[in-house]
Amino acid sequence: MFGLFDSIANWFRGLLIDGIMSNFTRMFAEVNREVNNIAGQVGQTPQGWNPAVFNLIRTLSESVIIPIAGIILTFILCYELIHMIIERNNMQDFETFLIFKWIFKTFVATYILTHTFDIVMFVFGLAQNVINNSAGIINTNLDMNLALANLQTQLNAMGTGELIGLFLESSVLGLAMKAISLCVFIIIYGRMIEIYLTISIAPIPMSTMVNREWGSMGNSYLKTLFALAFQGFLIMVCVAIYAILLQGIVTAGNIHAAIWGCAGYTVLLCMILFKTGSMSKSLFGSH
Repeated sequence: MFGLFDSIANWFRGLLIDGIMSNFTRMFAEVNREVNNIAGQVGQTPQGWNPAVFNLIRTLSESVIIPIAGIILTFILCYELIHMIIERNNMQDFETFLIFKWIFKTFVATYILTHTFDIVMFVFGLAQNVINNSAGIINTNLDMNLALANLQTQLNAMGTGELIGLFLESSVLGLAMKAISLCVFIIIYGRMIEIYLTISIAPIPMSTMVNREWGSMGNSYLKTLFALAFQGFLIMVCVAIYAILLQGIVTAGNIHAAIWGCAGYTVLLCMILFKTGSMSKSLFGSH
C-alpha cells in the first residue's frame, strides 16, 4: 500500500517538475524572442520597417505638405528680400553682393525642400548604422542550457509542497511576461508610428531652415529627428543591460529569487523603455 502511495507521489512530483521546467523553458524562450525582436525592430529605418506605410506617408507628404511648405518658403524668402532692401536705407546703401547672397540662400532653401526625404533618410540611416554596429558587440541572447540544468538539479531535491508553490509562481510569472511583452510591443511600434507622423510633416519645418527668425523651427525639427533615430540605440543599450542582469539572476542558486528577480528586471526594462523617448529628446535638446 505504501509503495503505491510512493509511486503516486513520485508520479505527481514528476508532473510538477515537468510543468515547472516547461514554464521556465517557455519563459526563457519568450524573453529571448522578445529581446531579439526589440533588437531587430529598432535597427530598421522607416523605409525598411514597413515599405507600404512609408510610401503612403511619402506620397501624402509630397502631394499635400510640400505645396504648403513651398508657399511658406516663398513667403519667407520674399519677406527676407523686402526686409533686406528696407534695412539698407531703401537701397541707398545697398550692396550687389547681398543679392547674390539672397539667391544662394534661395537655392539652398529650395534644395533642402526638394530633398527633404533624402535628408530624413540620411538621419535614420546614420542611426541604423550605429545600431547595427553595436549589435555586433552586444550579446542579447540568454543562455538557457546552463540555467535549465541548474534548475533541474534543484527541483529534484525539493519536496512536493515546495514544487506546488513553485509551479504556481512560474505559471503566474509566465502570464506576467506575456503582459509585459505586450507593453514592449506597444513601446516599439508606438515609436515607429511616431517616426512616421514626424516625417509626414517634414517639408514644413525644413522649409524654414535658412531664415534667421523662422530657422528655429527647422533646427528643432532636426533635433527631434536625431532624438527619434538614436532612441533606437538607447533601447539597444537597455536590452543589453537587461540580458546581462537576467543572465546573472537565472544562474543563481535560489529559484524563488530567480523568478521574482526576472519579473522585477522585466518590469524595470519596460519602465526604462518608456523613458528612452524623453531621455533621447533631452540629450539632443529637442523640445
